[in-house]
Amino acid sequence: MSEAAVAWGDTIRLRYAIRFRNGEEIVSNFEEAEPDTLTLGDGTLAQSLEQWLIGLKPGERHVFLLEPWQAFGVSSEELLQTLKPQDIPPGMQLEPGTLVEFELPNGQTLAGSILDVGPEGVRVDFNHPLADCPIEFEVEVVAIHKDKQA
Repeated sequence: MSEAAVAWGDTIRLRYAIRFRNGEEIVSNFEEAEPDTLTLGDGTLAQSLEQWLIGLKPGERHVFLLEPWQAFGVSSEELLQTLKPQDIPPGMQLEPGTLVEFELPNGQTLAGSILDVGPEGVRVDFNHPLADCPIEFEVEVVAIHKDKQA
């Protein structure tokens, strides 16, 4: 059987790390007993990062040095929003710096970071927390399951 390369829709077993360019680790599973299993395109991993896996083969390990626009994007002023008090779910922790999830009408969730709370409402930053950050994305494809069964 020839060795296949990662393609969209494949279920893969993967070891990975995301770091700031200074080497500070954000997340890594290299030290865990088992690699993560994910299906490309299912939303588990950001699509901007998934694209770097396409074409890799099992056993390959790569480090990608990504600029913000290649990873989690560049901040947008449009994603800084002030929500009216009545739009905030009851009981939600509203302290600056808190990451909260809001449920959208279609059932999906959107995460935002509370910037400040005032009488007019709550100012929320819906940009990705790693927006504007150049990162290092290290990956090792352990296995590819073309039948989507991991």
